[in-house]
Amino acid sequence: MFGMKIGVFCNRATPRFVSVQKNLLTIFRRRGICHEVYESVESIGDVDVLVVLGGDGTILKVAIEAGRRGIDLLGINAGNLGFLTQFEGEQVEEAAELLMHPYETEPRSVLEVQVGTDRYYALNDALFQRHYTAEADNNVVSVTAEIDGKKVDEFVGDGIIISTPTGSTAYSLSAGGSVLTPDLSAFILTPVCAHSLHNRPIVYNDSRTMRILRGAEGNVLSLYCDGRYVCDPPAGAEIFLRKADFSVRFVKPKDSNFFDKLLFKLNKWSR
Repeated sequence: MFGMKIGVFCNRATPRFVSVQKNLLTIFRRRGICHEVYESVESIGDVDVLVVLGGDGTILKVAIEAGRRGIDLLGINAGNLGFLTQFEGEQVEEAAELLMHPYETEPRSVLEVQVGTDRYYALNDALFQRHYTAEADNNVVSVTAEIDGKKVDEFVGDGIIISTPTGSTAYSLSAGGSVLTPDLSAFILTPVCAHSLHNRPIVYNDSRTMRILRGAEGNVLSLYCDGRYVCDPPAGAEIFLRKADFSVRFVKPKDSNFFDKLLFKLNKWSR
């Protein structure tokens, strides 16, 4: 296995990262594992696997770049919740041991959002959200969704979330969406604070293309991908959402169980 190149990506803004990184690098040196440490996405080198120290936000920061370049990801939680991490901070020995042998990976689908000629990508979700302005008479937005040219519904409220299975346990879950297991070939549309009780989350096949149409009102609509603002799509812009032509591969620990992790994280989250 070892000709393999390992990178370690650190989030210095996470208080716990210092002790977790110290333990991990000590283990790597003791085992003679060559590695490089990175602190920015731009500095990530030509590696086979990237060990990410932080929480979900840190993994989301590097996931798209890793997916595009075919770099495997292994997350060690040095943050708070860590839905996307495979190990907790006290399990660095187990993480290093896993990398010493051939391992399995689990591909996660990526959402591509096309706004005009621009393309954006999300591992978790794309959020179309109302933009608050003091001048507006009301700040709701009207958004119509079509799938393969057929109208799904018109959503009036704070906006809508389009989520991958990976992101179904993030903002979509908080907004009342269903949990999708990572192996499903599906996306989920979840309304945010809809003004109509008939608006409900909709799960659809990820081979389909969704088109987003804005209502006629003049309120500004903002687009966020994985929690980061990317643009305010102009009125009349062509907006399409589809499955990207690349995935993000996560290193899969032996005997990993999605439902065990889900129950552990939800119980931790609900304290």
